Order: sequence, then structure tokens, then C-alpha cells
Amino acid sequence: MPTSSEGPGTRLGRLIASPANWCGLAAAIVVLGLKAAGLLGTLGLGLAVLGYAAGFVIGGLWFGFPSSKEPAWEALQFDDEGDAHEAMERALNGVRRLTEHNPGNRIPASLQARVLALCGALEGLLDQWERSRGTLSLQDSFHARHIAIRYLPEALNTYLSIPAAYASGKLLENGKTAQDTFKDTLVELEAKVHQLGDDLASQDAHAFLVHSRFLKEKFGAGRGLLPGAADTPTESPTLTLPDQEPKR
Repeated sequence: MPTSSEGPGTRLGRLIASPANWCGLAAAIVVLGLKAAGLLGTLGLGLAVLGYAAGFVIGGLWFGFPSSKEPAWEALQFDDEGDAHEAMERALNGVRRLTEHNPGNRIPASLQARVLALCGALEGLLDQWERSRGTLSLQDSFHARHIAIRYLPEALNTYLSIPAAYASGKLLENGKTAQDTFKDTLVELEAKVHQLGDDLASQDAHAFLVHSRFLKEKFGAGRGLLPGAADTPTESPTLTLPDQEPKR
């Protein structure tokens, strides 16, 4: 189930990490630097506090003020416990709801459709896995479970933490935007899900072929007759009628 560790420490950490706080700290440092250079005369720490307040307000107006409420994507964390099917379904439902909600319109329509399609593919893999006669290796079972419970939610979490303008316009160290990088991640996860589905389908197809061969060997080409029965059909007995009617 979703886990949340929201508390005073989490809210304080959100305040410290907010752009508004960093703008306030930068303004206060500038004031203290001017004070150290002797450019502010007798003015002291009070002006540094005012500088922090001014920077905080300007940063909040420009980048947004820190919220005491936990962002929707920060709650998208799931325990990998209990029944695998149920845990994966909970995670996929959470990812789907968040993607459809699309907080702040951070997810463009093309990526939104891709995330939802991946959720559908994972649910299809779950159903196939349950009815399949095949098995996945220990490593592939781990991958199937963690794509739904960990890899996809974490990819969505980290992408949603980036401002939309930055995600679509700034190049990262890999030479791509965060938007394009997220798309590549989804493509890789899709490929793995399809590979797992093909592995199960291949095993089921092989089992079907083996069973078909068994039936052909048992009953095909005249086999499967009762012991002692001839391989060729016998002629039907003929009925001979009397020449004359019997006397009464």
C-alpha cells in the first residue's frame, strides 16, 4: 500500500529545499557581505533578516512558495510486501491516477498516453502470468514486480519534481531534456515488459505443441484402436432371404 512519512521533519526539509528559501539565503548573504566590507555602516543583522525576507518573497513569487502539503507525486511510494499481484495492482492504480491528474500539467499529452499504455501492458502481463503454464526466471520475476512497484513510480516521481519549463527546455548531462530522458525510460520499460510477455507466450506455445504431438502420436494415423482390432474395416454381413414363404 502507499506509504507516507509526512511529518515535521519532512515539512522542514521541503522548506529548506524550496527555491524561495535559497533566494532568501542568497539575499541575506549579500547583505552580510556588504556589512563585512563596511558598506552598510552601523546596520547589522536586522538588515540581513530583511534581506532574507525580501529574497524569500521574490523567490516565492517567481518559483512558488513551499507548501506544507505533500505533493501528490511524493506519496507515490509502495511497499513491496505481500501478494505480488495485489502489490503490483496497487502501484499501477496509483501511477494511473496520478498520471491522469497530471499535477501542474507537468506531463505532456504524448508522455501521459505512454505512461497509461505502460500501465495497461503491465496489467496485461499480470493476467498472462497468472494463467500461463510457463514460468519466469527469478531475475525476470524480480524485474516484473519492480517495474510496477518501484521503477515506474520512481521515474514518474523524479520527473514530476522538475519544473515543466526546465524539463522541456534544458539539456541534461546526457545531452537530452528531462522530457526526452523520461520518454527513453518509458521505452526501455515497455521493451522489458513485452520481452517478459513474449517469454511466457513462447513457453505456452511450446507446451501446446508438445501436447498436440502427444495427441497425434496417440490417436493419429490409425493409432489408438482397441487391442486386437483390425486396422482395416470388415465387410458387413449379408442377409439371405428364403425363396419361398414358409407354410402356415
